[in-house]
Amino acid sequence: MIVSEIHNPSPTGRMSRETIVVIEDEADILEVIEHNLVREGYQVYTSADGEEGLKLVRQLVPNLVLLDLMLPGMDGLDICRRLKERPDTRSISVVMVSAKGEESDIVLGLELGADDYVAKPFSPKELLARVRAVLRRGPLKQDRSEGRIVRGDVVIDTDRHEVRVDGDSVSFTATELRLLYFLASHPGRVFTRDHLLSQVIGRDAFVVDRNIDVHVRSVRKKLGNHRDLIETIRGVGYRFQDEA
Repeated sequence: MIVSEIHNPSPTGRMSRETIVVIEDEADILEVIEHNLVREGYQVYTSADGEEGLKLVRQLVPNLVLLDLMLPGMDGLDICRRLKERPDTRSISVVMVSAKGEESDIVLGLELGADDYVAKPFSPKELLARVRAVLRRGPLKQDRSEGRIVRGDVVIDTDRHEVRVDGDSVSFTATELRLLYFLASHPGRVFTRDHLLSQVIGRDAFVVDRNIDVHVRSVRKKLGNHRDLIETIRGVGYRFQDEA
């Protein structure tokens, strides 16, 4: 059964902003999610069923879908797959909600095009932070026209094939530079190893198992005191620290 009504801004006077569809079959979790999103001023629509939730998303084309992986009727992975297959819904941001221990499903969801995930149990503060970050970043951009990224004392310049760390030029291989630049171009977004391999090395190249880990270790070593800019998401992949 679908609850499809627009919720007005909170009494604080904050104007409604982006539209979010929440697809979650656990009533208590759905209530918590909806309550906190409404307090933030979002327009919230909800569904407790996979197939009906997909219909709702196609009808509304919201800014973001908060999607539980385990759903009756149609699971979250299938919903994500179908959304990313259609031109009219492909650009909708997707945040998966999963129980701990479902790492394989998280990896598959990210490969299908999901933007991020939140593991149960989660705090409302964490959930809202993830939602805000994903909405701020917007859809994944595969074609980045910028050639220079500055993050504190780390400067990545692909036009000059140069990385400067604390003012010093550091030698990076072409693959290492592509890896660092790709991650830094999408701060806060989680990428699986397979996604990074396809973006940085190419699927036609000969690669060995966990080849991307070798490159990440090398990049971190060269970043020195700034190695923590690249975060390991255990069992999933990597991400570049989100900007404050």
